[in-house]
Amino acid sequence: MIISGIKKNMTAVWKEKKVIPVTEVLLESSVGEEDLNSLKEGVRISVKAAAKGRGFQGVVKRYNFAGAPKSHGTKHTHRAPGSIGATGPQRVMPGKKMPGRMGGNSVMVKNLEIVDIDKEKRIIFVKGALPGMRGSKIEIIAN
Repeated sequence: MIISGIKKNMTAVWKEKKVIPVTEVLLESSVGEEDLNSLKEGVRISVKAAAKGRGFQGVVKRYNFAGAPKSHGTKHTHRAPGSIGATGPQRVMPGKKMPGRMGGNSVMVKNLEIVDIDKEKRIIFVKGALPGMRGSKIEIIAN
């Protein structure tokens, strides 16, 4: 069963003298009552959403490259990728890690727990962080 929702914000819920970090998910109006009743506290779910877009990024942030030494004659190339291949093939090989757009891809987080449900407001509280930014659409997949 796949249920659509909107990621609202992160907060905390107090249960049995413990503080549990949760993410609020507002269920869409198209979700039926039988789907809402099937979600209960303690149920494990998977959440699929688009990750936050990071824009155009260099290789240090995108692929965790170490970068060049900060001294010993290095000028202006501290965060550069370095060599991009041999001169033999006269081209850049496919799949070479280069700067470019980062984020925005589809991410699935599995084995999350429903901590609380507010059926009047159609909000569920999922333990932990969910992918995407506030207001983004997510899909909840019941395990």
